[in-house]
Amino acid sequence: MSVHLTRRHVLAGSALALGALALGRPSFAQGVKPKVAGVHASPVENAWNSRLHAALQAAAEKGTIEYVFSEGVSANDYPRVMREYAEGGAVLVVGEAYAVENEARQVAAEYPDVAFLMGSSGEPTGDNFGTFGTWNHEAAYLAGMLSGRMTQTGTVGAVGAIPIPEINMLINAFRAGVAETRPDAKHLIGFIGTFFDPPKAREAGLAQIDAGADILFGERIGTADAAKERGIKAVGSLTDYTSRYPDTVFANAVWNFDPILAAALADKTAGNPTGKNYTPYSLMKEGGNDIAFTASMVPAEAIAEMEAKREAIKSGAFEVAVDMSEPK
Repeated sequence: MSVHLTRRHVLAGSALALGALALGRPSFAQGVKPKVAGVHASPVENAWNSRLHAALQAAAEKGTIEYVFSEGVSANDYPRVMREYAEGGAVLVVGEAYAVENEARQVAAEYPDVAFLMGSSGEPTGDNFGTFGTWNHEAAYLAGMLSGRMTQTGTVGAVGAIPIPEINMLINAFRAGVAETRPDAKHLIGFIGTFFDPPKAREAGLAQIDAGADILFGERIGTADAAKERGIKAVGSLTDYTSRYPDTVFANAVWNFDPILAAALADKTAGNPTGKNYTPYSLMKEGGNDIAFTASMVPAEAIAEMEAKREAIKSGAFEVAVDMSEPK
């Protein structure tokens, strides 16, 4: 039996949040949908970008927004594409500033009437440059708890992109979850040096399997391919990989962009400043992240233990530490 907590909890909350936007759009002409642009540095099938893309598509399908996007935008072209959308009528530009922090803020300063909502390791700027972090660390912790109970070798691996704060936090949270249920576990960590290179992630995963790992945490796409090839289990991140790897991926630390998008759109449509940090909408209590897992692949006692911790996180009784130091 497959259990998808995210679909039950997160999407319901997101629908309510997005639905609230229909109450009024004081900043726009009656019946005119706000134009929202997505500027994706990677292809939209990349795990992180796919979550933004899915939320934006869902809002467009609900009739809340008009959605346009570009994908595979290089760092050199990124400011130009941002400007083109700002000049083309977009009232909100969604994207990622990690590789262009200074440049993105400069573009936002040039278009004060346009809201910019960017994944970033930095702080908001002015009234119109909002930031958000990808905080699915709570779900990663829970997946780590399951992994600690399931590993036979006592060695788990994690393949990440680049050691930026949000990715460090995610891997550290997974490791902390493993440590709760398997304190003596050994951790193998690898970074591939780029945000999208599935073959390189696969190679990194194979190297960790050769070093003894029997469970891989795939912060990057391609890691689960290594696990499938060698017949071990894997944990997915950001999106739900269960259908793609039904016999390999037993849990996913799912992140949902919907609550962040809904909050930023609500501010923009109400005429409020959008130069704020929207990261808190990524938290589990807001519906921003949750674990999705396949119950038939996990020991029953491990599920009960994990579910108790999940409820503690949602209630505020337990807080997953935010550790952004580079994992060693």
